[in-house]
Amino acid sequence: MHLREKVAIVTGAGAGIGEATAKLFASEGAKVVCCSLSDSAKRVVNEITQSGGIAFFIQGDVAEEEVAKKIIKKTISVFKRLDILFNNAGMVIPGAIHETTAVEWDRIMAVNVRSIYLLSKYAYPYLKETRGTIIHNSSVLALKGVKNRAAYSASKGAVSALTKAMAMDYIDDGIRVNAICPGTTDTPGLENRLALSDDPENARKEFVARQPMKRLGSPEEIAHAVLFLATNEFTTGINLSVDGGMTI
Repeated sequence: MHLREKVAIVTGAGAGIGEATAKLFASEGAKVVCCSLSDSAKRVVNEITQSGGIAFFIQGDVAEEEVAKKIIKKTISVFKRLDILFNNAGMVIPGAIHETTAVEWDRIMAVNVRSIYLLSKYAYPYLKETRGTIIHNSSVLALKGVKNRAAYSASKGAVSALTKAMAMDYIDDGIRVNAICPGTTDTPGLENRLALSDDPENARKEFVARQPMKRLGSPEEIAHAVLFLATNEFTTGINLSVDGGMTI
């Protein structure tokens, strides 16, 4: 069990990559704090505990400073330490720049970037004590342009740049900072976006066609890459693409 006695926070843990990672971390021995905006991560916690793992649920908007403080404070209160922070929570707003409202721009930057700043800021003292690790969920779209994802791509570009800056800032503290850059992954979030299109079946085919491997990734495949970043002690400051060949 690669994470025995480790304590991990996973944001956006109620579905998709967050859910798969929380369950994988728990199966590897970690005590997992599962956070989500809705109460969706409560189900994940129940499934982990029913399988013999240790987890608890915190609900809130991770883009809010008081919520970020609460997550860290509660984690330390319960488990007395913190080893892994997986900043996974995120959102997608489609559209080109001229189609994106200022409200949409500010919201996606808050969820995808500000939350990482806040959680990392308040986790830092405890990760320094354990020489822990931070993993951000960036995106292949931080590295490659596609149509109608301007605000999302900008937010994930910020995440990937922040990863390298934080890795340099905290290398002397023994804190490793990395990012995962998934390709299109078959998650409930993707299904929701497909359902809003005029032709969901064709839209799915278009998403599949973006990957040279001609399929979508699974949340479990991304989760195993996150586990690699959590455990490989000679890795910091990287943006790891797990994208079905999208960035070839």
